[in-house]
Order: sequence, then structure tokens, then C-alpha cells
Amino acid sequence: METSAKKKQITFCLRIDLIERLEDMAQREHCSLDYLVERILLDAAYNKPNEITMAAIEEAMSGKLRATPPIDTSSVEAMFKSID
Repeated sequence: METSAKKKQITFCLRIDLIERLEDMAQREHCSLDYLVERILLDAAYNKPNEITMAAIEEAMSGKLRATPPIDTSSVEAMFKSID
């Protein structure tokens, strides 16, 4: 029985600042850059939100949740006043 998936080496270009950030993340997580990038891509490619999450995303994107009048975020106090 094969314990690991077959892999293919590829080359692609990324922004330098993104590579540096990913390298920092990999170092903090004590793993290789290859492993970290693969894990991030697997998560993005295979983790589909459940029905409740999808419904919430659709509702948020529809604009139904927009506050009228808008919530004032200039300070915490102003935010609480505008919510009441």
C-alpha cells in the first residue's frame, strides 16, 4: 500500500514579500516551505463550506445585512451609540 501521494515538481512565480511571509510562517510552524504551501493549497482546494456557512456567505454578499443608517466605526463609543 502506498503511504504518500505521487508528487510532481513545478515552477511558478510569487511576489517576494509573499514568499518571505510564507517562509516565516513555515519557520514558526517548524515545517518546510513546500509542506506549508501544499497544506494551504489543499485546504483551499478541498475544504468546501457547509450549507449553513454557504447560506450565511450568500446573505452577507446580498447586502441584506447592511445597517441603515451605517454603523459609525470612528470610535468604540460612537459604534455603540450607532447600534442602539
